Amino acid sequence: MNSENTWTPGDVHRLDALTLSRKEGWAAFADAAPRVQPELLPRSAYVALNERARAEYDRARRVWHANLGPLRTPQLAEVHEDLWDIVDSNQQDGDKAKGAVAVDAFPGLGKTTAVLAFARDFHRREIAEGGAFTDGGHERLPVCRVGLTGNTGMKDFNRAMLEFFGHPGRVTGTTAEFAQRALDCVLSCDVKLLIVDDLHFLRWRATGGVEVSNHFKYIANEFPVTLLFVGVGLAARGLFSEGETYDNAVLAQTGRRTTRLDMRSFELKSDQGRAEWRQLLLALEKRLVLREKYRGMLADDLFDYLFIRSSGHIGSLMTLINRGCQRAARTGAERLDEELLSRVKIDQAAHLAQDDVRNLLKGQRSRRSRQVVRR
Repeated sequence: MNSENTWTPGDVHRLDALTLSRKEGWAAFADAAPRVQPELLPRSAYVALNERARAEYDRARRVWHANLGPLRTPQLAEVHEDLWDIVDSNQQDGDKAKGAVAVDAFPGLGKTTAVLAFARDFHRREIAEGGAFTDGGHERLPVCRVGLTGNTGMKDFNRAMLEFFGHPGRVTGTTAEFAQRALDCVLSCDVKLLIVDDLHFLRWRATGGVEVSNHFKYIANEFPVTLLFVGVGLAARGLFSEGETYDNAVLAQTGRRTTRLDMRSFELKSDQGRAEWRQLLLALEKRLVLREKYRGMLADDLFDYLFIRSSGHIGSLMTLINRGCQRAARTGAERLDEELLSRVKIDQAAHLAQDDVRNLLKGQRSRRSRQVVRR
């Protein structure tokens, strides 16, 4: 803000239209500078803004609150440490297959956010060490991301890789030709990490699932990349299964080469769990741009309430906080409390679980009280 009652936004992000399925979108995401938190203007300064400046400030707050993450939670830090171990150890010579990794967790625990944050850091490290271009003059693209659908087969998967690179040969060709073109792209662009997102969409026990599983083994053998799968219920769907039938045996080989990582939800039954939840809420408090916020608004006054509403799932929590901030700014409340948040709708799973979580917390508190009395 300057003396003429105008306000200049410090954040010039324009990432809302990107797609991570294309190299341009991925590069924009990976190379973007950190967002700049809008300054917290007192009411007198806000009212003094001219109409255009006020609209820009309101928009900046909306965009900021919609993009509060990622937060370096203990869960995210644990997954990142494991991913660095696996990816950095996968520097075997070309005659050896590289180990794959699967992040397999319930929805709403932040697995995709954690994987993308890791991949962005990996991308930046590789570019810093090797430069933006390879020795052959090609773009250096350390990461390639492919999203699956329920009907993905081998040819579709290969085409999706070519779509990421914008290869002119992605329209026509055979499955084998697409695979060779994808390998050429991987080698030319020095790809090190291949992310396969939404793997749970694949019907593993259908013919297409077995074909794609075979194709993953082919990629592990022939492509100099670490395969990073992301999905829900991958163990139950057969990715790691051992069995006697042909289909299960084929899938089990993928399981033998794949390390499974999960992400735990937050919990309040232990001292460590309660401390982690409070630290998360304190970190969120610092990021809120609301005039009436105060220390402890989330971490003290809404400690139990936010856990009950979100079931300890960070995805549901971030949705609730984001939408609550939008309502608080729009209505002039400028703070979060139970009355305001009770009118904010979130995902159906968290909504339906509220009573169970509330009863669970009551039971945990009763047990802790009895333990204190016995002492």
